[in-house]
Amino acid sequence: MCAKGREPSMIDSIAPANRLSILLTGGFDDAAATDFVRALDACAVSEANVPRTTPSASQRTRDTENLQLACRRGRALLAALPLRSKREGAAKQAGHAITHLMADASWRYFRLYAAPFYRELTDDGTLSPRVDALLEAAAARLPSVLPTEAALAAERELMQQDKDGLEIAQGLFVSQVCADPQCGHHLLRSMLRPLPGSLERLAEFKRDGRIDLGTVKVEVEGQTAYVYLHNERYLNSEDDTTVGPLEMAFDLVLLHPEVRMGVLRGSVVDHPKHAGRRVFCSGINLTRIYQGKQSYLSFLFRNMSMHSKLYRGLLPVEVPNGLSMPNAEPEETLEKLWVAVVESFAIGGGCQLLLVVDYVIAEEGSYFSLPARKEGILAGASNMRLPRFVGERLAREAITFDRTFQADSPEGRMIANQVVPVAEIDWAVKDCVANAIGSGMVSAGGNRKAIRVQTEPMETYRRYMVTYAYEQAFCHLSEQLIANLERHWNAKARTL
Repeated sequence: MCAKGREPSMIDSIAPANRLSILLTGGFDDAAATDFVRALDACAVSEANVPRTTPSASQRTRDTENLQLACRRGRALLAALPLRSKREGAAKQAGHAITHLMADASWRYFRLYAAPFYRELTDDGTLSPRVDALLEAAAARLPSVLPTEAALAAERELMQQDKDGLEIAQGLFVSQVCADPQCGHHLLRSMLRPLPGSLERLAEFKRDGRIDLGTVKVEVEGQTAYVYLHNERYLNSEDDTTVGPLEMAFDLVLLHPEVRMGVLRGSVVDHPKHAGRRVFCSGINLTRIYQGKQSYLSFLFRNMSMHSKLYRGLLPVEVPNGLSMPNAEPEETLEKLWVAVVESFAIGGGCQLLLVVDYVIAEEGSYFSLPARKEGILAGASNMRLPRFVGERLAREAITFDRTFQADSPEGRMIANQVVPVAEIDWAVKDCVANAIGSGMVSAGGNRKAIRVQTEPMETYRRYMVTYAYEQAFCHLSEQLIANLERHWNAKARTL
């Protein structure tokens, strides 16, 4: 339970004088509760934010040991409680307090040490790990603070409402890495590197002109690659089973030397309500979230890699990525034009995709929406990008008051470049491709980069991710998320 007036995405401030009494009222043994509180008191960084001088090596060792001890004791207390959804009254309040006390201590610690840790884990920037590899390496150094893969695997067996926030520490760490300009830029550039699997399958894709990635399929026609979403059972929703394949598809299109542009489209679905029709994307799979199968990391993959590669392009492996890279220079990414074809609807993450492509063709009667507020999560990077399309007033209405944009409305046409009758959409796609390819597409990447200089330079994006990584970690594990899914999605009655 959040304190009155508090958003579920904030760390609750719990006064030192109240800590022990909350725990004892919650039914904890006096000795165990006292040990936890004393461990928190020993975390020197809980009393200061950024120091005036860099902490000494010995101070860092003490701070690390103290935080690890506090987190070990806090986790032991949580393990002694009933499952989170079964807690009531004082026990519920005590569990909430423990989670937020650990988060507060970890957040203050990462303010001091996330950047030094990042430099060490990347060998002073000579390595470019993806965010999952980075967190795994960091967890090996701070196993009690950051969750190991084994701990996350065990927690994935729980329903979302029973998780006690292991992934919150991941969000706090990534947020503070991004808060450091050098480390943040380095991490975001690292996420633009092609996936190892993409490099391994490139020869196959070039040879066959097509590739089947399960939930995503890609076909090359002439100089254009068509990327089709194939998560038909869930109306082409995004989830842990689609994010990786979709990112790999983008990699392959960007790496293919004979492909000049990409077209993103949904497949024909067999859902009773939409059988025989194409559907672009129904957003994130809410049932997977409710049942605890959707990882926090998937949100970072979508926004730091998948969507970012559409918008910013690919950073080839031969391009350097050091901590001292001049961030004011043009982005050295490999880019191509992207067209999205919206049939039926583009909901949530589907709508977010429209904000990072170059051209949108929509059929009459389709619509775009961002219902993340009703779901209890952030709408990806739409808070930053949607105002550029429809203005801040309408963006606020869409994100916080459930405004839906009909494709053929004046507001919808601020997002869609073309709105055509259903029977004409295939011809519209062919005409768009022919026009783009026929023009020679001179300096497509250069023009994209030049537009981003004023609309979303990497520095703006980095600063956004500081907030996004932090806030999404709490939203993803909040009680309000569960309540929203049960109220608006009938989540209890749905199965995977």
